[in-house]
Amino acid sequence: MSLIRQVWLLVWGIILLASAGSMVVSVATARTYLESQLALKNNDNAQALALTLSQAGADPSLAQLIMTAQFDTGSYRVVRLRRDDGTVLFERTSTVGSIDAPDWFVRWVPIQSRTGVAQVTRGWNAVGVLEVESLPVFAYEDLWRGTVSTAAWMLMLGVLAAAISAVAVRRLSRPLEALVRQAEALTQRRFVTVELPSTPELRQVAVAMNGMVDRVRRQFLEQADQLELLRRQAHLDPLTGLLHRDQFLHQCEAELSGERGLGVGHLLMVRVLRLAEINRQLGHARTDELLLELAKSLHRSVGDVQPKVIGRLNGSDFAVLLDHVEVGSEALAESIGRLRDLLGPFPDVAVVLADTTWRRGESVHIVLARVDAALARAEHRGDFSIETTRDSRDADGLGGELSWRRGILDALAHQRLQLIDYPLVNPSGRVLHLECPLRLQLSDAGPYLSAAVWLPLALRTGVVSEVDEAAVRLGLEAISKDGVRRSIHLSAQSLQVLGFLPRLRALLALRPAQARLLAIEVDEAGLRRDPYAVAELCRQLRPCGVQVGLEHAGQHLAAMGELLDTGLDFVKLGAGATLDLQGNDARTAWLRGTVGMLKSVGVQAFAEGVVQTQDLQLLWSIGLDGVSGPAATAANRN
Repeated sequence: MSLIRQVWLLVWGIILLASAGSMVVSVATARTYLESQLALKNNDNAQALALTLSQAGADPSLAQLIMTAQFDTGSYRVVRLRRDDGTVLFERTSTVGSIDAPDWFVRWVPIQSRTGVAQVTRGWNAVGVLEVESLPVFAYEDLWRGTVSTAAWMLMLGVLAAAISAVAVRRLSRPLEALVRQAEALTQRRFVTVELPSTPELRQVAVAMNGMVDRVRRQFLEQADQLELLRRQAHLDPLTGLLHRDQFLHQCEAELSGERGLGVGHLLMVRVLRLAEINRQLGHARTDELLLELAKSLHRSVGDVQPKVIGRLNGSDFAVLLDHVEVGSEALAESIGRLRDLLGPFPDVAVVLADTTWRRGESVHIVLARVDAALARAEHRGDFSIETTRDSRDADGLGGELSWRRGILDALAHQRLQLIDYPLVNPSGRVLHLECPLRLQLSDAGPYLSAAVWLPLALRTGVVSEVDEAAVRLGLEAISKDGVRRSIHLSAQSLQVLGFLPRLRALLALRPAQARLLAIEVDEAGLRRDPYAVAELCRQLRPCGVQVGLEHAGQHLAAMGELLDTGLDFVKLGAGATLDLQGNDARTAWLRGTVGMLKSVGVQAFAEGVVQTQDLQLLWSIGLDGVSGPAATAANRN
């Protein structure tokens, strides 16, 4: 039983006990008072009647007439005159008639009417003893009316006391409920602070809880700063802050081999001509300024396309990866023109640009060789030249946007979709869950296409939430068949669709047992773009027992303070985070620190896309809870 409920029971118990006690005391006091008044009345009537009889003399008829008249004028139970030897000279009695009070009240609150006694004399001789006892009818009626009036007042006072108590308890419970929510948030790996209450005892608890949360937050941010420094040392060019060659190639390899993303795009390469000569002419500091300005310019969009990955391959070569097919010659000309304007303050400095297309499944080295050859041709043509080379295959093979939408909706309507299972295993080789990317068959005779093909089409045509909902439904059906935990990828854009989360909750409510074996993954970019949407996803799905995690994470993880407030259950580091760890102390230190930071706030750390089985031992020693990819599949078979 909750503390507030106990307080309410205590308050109501005190109010009821006080009201009942007041009623009992009031009724008992009134009854005692009425009994004493009846006794005085009986005694006074007996004395007055005895005096009248004594003055009447010895006439028995007159005495009988006086007593009869007295009996008839009052509400008496008995009027009796008897001698000292017990002989009754006169007696009149009556029974209790109708009483204007409930029978149960008369039975439970009896009123005793004590008999009044007086001596009747004739001169100096005693005639007998006169006994007078009144009926308690009026006493009962007065007592009942008083009891009803007292009960009404007690009820009003009880209601007033309850209202005052409700205000007091609500005022007391508000900070207490805030502390309870804070404690629940800690169990959900969310670190929030509360306002300090005015109650001294609760204030001390709140100060202690807020202090603990602040310490965890500071520790997390300190670790994040250290990890960001390690990441820059391990992944970035120290001068420009762009990815160095190895990390750029790792990121490109992940893009070219991943299930998600467009699956096609462009690779641009920019070369600063005669860099060594420029360095001698301008000096080291001025040349560094030139390279920094060039690096900043590469972050700008090419046409309407934002760069996906940017790196510095060597001293004079820069590369930009675009996951988009619509990069035309006008956009390239605009980019080279922008670079020409940028380099205006630097005399005799020129660049050339080369562009090639890439497609998922190609080797990154083949694509790089193709664009490098184009760059050589551009350099041969002269300053600010552009050279392009294209893959002759159709970029999408699906026609226009209307055709894409029709194909996706038709696939959903005819259930031409399937989940592909990839195991995520722990150090002992046990499968923690199956990663289940969705594939769609956009035409009856066509192949099942990975998300790298259909996801951008679904995003552009506005049907991504319907596709994600279908993926969750397929995952629940698969779990009901074999009882194996599965993880489904959701697009961050689906979280922005009005009504998507309620529909998802309703879908999970239909299969509560299967929902407890389901995990949902959202891309790291989705958390960066809208952390509140991811936090709301966690809040909505937690009562269903669904785990929520982050996928493709690593590059910006240390810079996201929102991670503390979302309540994520796990984080999957992207494939580029675990490549070429052997002998690379800086990358290993960064990965070890990232895993330690995640575990310090109760979040499980996984790695996706692990290729080499010989890397597993190092990854387990770093502290990862699980891995996926070809190495995990091989370990699961063994």
